[in-house]
Amino acid sequence: MTDTRGHSGPLAGVRVLELAQIMAGPTCGMMLADMGADVVKVEKLPGGDDSRSYSEPRVNGVSAPFMILNRNKRGMALNLKLPQGRDILLRMVRDADVLTENYRRGTLEKLGLGYDVLSKVNPGLIYCAVSGYGRDGPYGDKAGFDLIAQGFSGLMSITGEPGRPPVKTGNSIADINAGILAAAGILAAYIHKLKTGEGQMVDTSLMEAAIQQTYWHAASYFATGKSGGPTGSAHLLTAPYQAFRTRDSWINIGGANQANWERIADVLGHPEWLEDARFLTNTERMANLEALVALMDAVLREQDTAYWIEAFDAAGVPAGPIHTIGQALSHPQTLARDMVVDLDHPQAGPTKALGSPIHFSRTPTQVLRPAPVLGQHTRELLREVGYADADIDVFVAEGAVA
Repeated sequence: MTDTRGHSGPLAGVRVLELAQIMAGPTCGMMLADMGADVVKVEKLPGGDDSRSYSEPRVNGVSAPFMILNRNKRGMALNLKLPQGRDILLRMVRDADVLTENYRRGTLEKLGLGYDVLSKVNPGLIYCAVSGYGRDGPYGDKAGFDLIAQGFSGLMSITGEPGRPPVKTGNSIADINAGILAAAGILAAYIHKLKTGEGQMVDTSLMEAAIQQTYWHAASYFATGKSGGPTGSAHLLTAPYQAFRTRDSWINIGGANQANWERIADVLGHPEWLEDARFLTNTERMANLEALVALMDAVLREQDTAYWIEAFDAAGVPAGPIHTIGQALSHPQTLARDMVVDLDHPQAGPTKALGSPIHFSRTPTQVLRPAPVLGQHTRELLREVGYADADIDVFVAEGAVA
């Protein structure tokens, strides 16, 4: 347990060593940091986190992707291939509650820094590994990326429009969800530690994070033995539940139950659809989806999106616009929920980041610091674990830290 410098979040006092890089692991670390944990980003030498090298977009020479995932963390740079670097990490592990990493299986073990070693140094350590496919099974040694996981999991076979080539989701869904799963696993393991004093390994992967997103499609496959295909914006199980064209843009309409379908027909001015044998129940609507969509499209194109949203809102039908990223991030509801925060980076200057999507009534999340420059807090952190300035000068000269 450590001082988190005034953070009042529910994880204040928890020390996390983040050896992970790019997206999945840093997403986990960012969530823990927002909830008050003292997350120390331990970057490799040379170069640091690979996302620092992403050439675009940059703000005053600083990688915007790196900044958005690494705010609220302190940072140090450490060469784990040198004995001095290994010794420094072992000393830091003694006082840590959590360590996260996303190296290929066996990498840290070869450096003498696997869970078997670290758990002896600190039996209470929660060691979280995020890998491509998990730490066992025939693919346990394979590397993985979000795109590969989306293809492996079947997600790309159900994304996009029918008859078109496979499509990945627009976001890095396997990476982001793996980070969320890692955070959930760490918190469960921490509760166990509070009860027993025992640490443990937490293991998740991009593959599993992607497969978890297929619940409805997996249910269909287990029930029928058939794999579903892409349905565009339409739902696999219910209708009408998709995007429709309006006079000026697009609208999403969620007729996910019979009551909402009846309200939709009323708002669109066609109560007779409720007596149409093709649309009586969800089963009939799914079987005649093409005809239903054509009828609804013809009506919806007569008015602008704003008109229809007001009408559906008044009737209690879930409906909404299809925003650009910029529109979503500037919407009053987004801002009211503090999902956009301002930070002042020492090199990039004033920047914005996404806020925390989790809200607590007594122990609020906070975004207190921008992402670190490479090695920004190295000396501060080494002093905290007992190294003298003279020792640190030697480490720097030897290339063990930066």
